[in-house]
Amino acid sequence: MTTTTRAAAPPPTRARGDVRGARRLFVVRELGIGLALVLLVAVTTIYNPRFLNAQSRKDLMLGATILIVLAVGQAIVVITRNVDLSVGSVLGLSAFATGKLLLAMPDAPIVLAVLAGVGLGMLCGAINGALIAIARVPALVVTLGTLYVFRGIDYSWAAGQQINAADMPSGFKRMGTQTLIGIPVLALFAVAVLLIAGFYLRSYRSGREMYAIGSDPAAARLSGIPVGWRVFTAMTLSGALAGLAGVLHAARFGTIDAAAGNGIELNVVAAVVVGGVAIFGGSGSVYGAALGALLLSTIGSALPVLRIDPFWQQAVVGALILAAIGLDRALTARIAHRLRGRRARGA
Repeated sequence: MTTTTRAAAPPPTRARGDVRGARRLFVVRELGIGLALVLLVAVTTIYNPRFLNAQSRKDLMLGATILIVLAVGQAIVVITRNVDLSVGSVLGLSAFATGKLLLAMPDAPIVLAVLAGVGLGMLCGAINGALIAIARVPALVVTLGTLYVFRGIDYSWAAGQQINAADMPSGFKRMGTQTLIGIPVLALFAVAVLLIAGFYLRSYRSGREMYAIGSDPAAARLSGIPVGWRVFTAMTLSGALAGLAGVLHAARFGTIDAAAGNGIELNVVAAVVVGGVAIFGGSGSVYGAALGALLLSTIGSALPVLRIDPFWQQAVVGALILAAIGLDRALTARIAHRLRGRRARGA
């Protein structure tokens, strides 16, 4: 009688546990941003209790809305190890185009104005994406160039003209001031964008592949991921959200000129980095980027209340960026050390 011996089952893989551990570390980083935000609001409120009255809360939400929308699009791009410096120019071009459309067609549905602004931004983003993915030009160089090109088109189109709030349709202006259950309608746009983008990156294969591209573009290409197409998609999405931000800018302020959004791209990149999205790609989330945008907007509102010189606002933002980059490198080193240790024990 022969007996058969069954091979021992291989030890359970630790990959899933490693991924969960890495995710916990990055969640802790985002919680730290939230804690800093709560602490800042608490200190400012103690100093001046009117900081959180109804109007101030509304102003805080409106002040962060446009930056959050831009930061979500930028986060998607940075996750793929790229950057989009043209978002401020796309915002300005989209805002002016929206104003011109509503002046020419005052009875046009608001949805048409929104779609027109988003479509123009998407076209600008597609131009960036094509130059990066097809021509293989670095994103930093491409978007630095299109920053000036799109802004130049905006200035040429405006030709010194300013669109006044009094000339804009009342229905469109109401969108910039109305609230729903105490939340500004414009802020609801930002919430919707954040939730959709977060769901896409987490639940769709193409979204998860963007993290793989950011982690190692060469390995992603060898594994069959269409790197060029994914980068093109990320840049197009960033452009579309910059176009939406231009529409929201027009609705909030009403008065529009060619300088709208000038310089905001640096604040957007800062919000993304402070929010925990690794500047080298492959990690972070749009939720962290939104928290970073909210924190920077709150700093801008809180420091004047605390009677701190505006110069220190820039110094604080710079310190936050350096701290975020340092923390990112420390977390990356810790995760790598943990993975090496587990693999050594499992060998």
